[in-house]
Amino acid sequence: MNTAPDTTAQTEEADLRPLDVLIQGVHGAFHDLAARRFFADRPVRVLPAATFPELVQRLAEAGPGTMGVMAIENSLGGTLLQNYMLLQDSALHIIGEVYLRIGQNLLALPGTTIEQLEEVRSHPMAIAQCREFFTRWPHIRLVETTDTALSAREVAEQQLERVGAIASTLAAELYGLEVLAADIETHKLNYTRFLVLGHEPLAEPLPEYKVSASFTLSHEVGSLHQVLAVLAAYQFNLTKIQSAPIMGRPWEYRFFIDFVAQGSLSWQQGLEAIRPLTGELRVLGVYPCGAMDEVLSQNATQTHEP
Repeated sequence: MNTAPDTTAQTEEADLRPLDVLIQGVHGAFHDLAARRFFADRPVRVLPAATFPELVQRLAEAGPGTMGVMAIENSLGGTLLQNYMLLQDSALHIIGEVYLRIGQNLLALPGTTIEQLEEVRSHPMAIAQCREFFTRWPHIRLVETTDTALSAREVAEQQLERVGAIASTLAAELYGLEVLAADIETHKLNYTRFLVLGHEPLAEPLPEYKVSASFTLSHEVGSLHQVLAVLAAYQFNLTKIQSAPIMGRPWEYRFFIDFVAQGSLSWQQGLEAIRPLTGELRVLGVYPCGAMDEVLSQNATQTHEP
């Protein structure tokens, strides 16, 4: 009788178990949407964290089976420097990325009309993105809160009849709210890039992959130019470069870069080539490039509109 374990069955069972994913915000937040999109091929159990530092700390303390999703930059608001520093100071690894269009929606209790609203709550950034829409409704008071989805949840749980919220359509679905107006943000080309974080680096990246790294430089003329020249010589397509001040070292900066290797040389060879030119060189992650098809297609549509 064959008593060997059925590894296929065990693998299938593991794939059916929900994956724990830490996010910043509550259920229905855009981090929740990003997590669902990235892990669309398996069930997930989203674990809310109030702040980014809490997210990183809880993820660091969790087991290797837990993942995290953390915003890193927005096409309108720019880079979240704090999150780069949180990543730099942790032992976590970037294992993926996801781009998400941020569509803001006006939500309220079912049966409510915009004319009946006296107050709308949301995160300050969401309010700023939608302020032009509310010039048509000057009687509505805009109130800043800590989270978009949390504002929606409070409207639902407290049955606030004359209060609305700006949040995602997922928040409307989860909390039983009605979408009074969809996509009310002023700028439609509003995207956020999220990083997917894990405890271990990916064993074997896909053929097209992105590398995220950080390094410091000496105070010498042309030091950054030398690094960029080497990366260009290795045919690496630099997709992002960001500097951040180093705490306790006035006027010294750490550089964060993302690049995609396009030539025949490996990313390891390229980083070894710049190592003598840099200090504190560290690989933050090697991972598949996130799909930007929707971003590029919508951008082309907007660009060619009459």
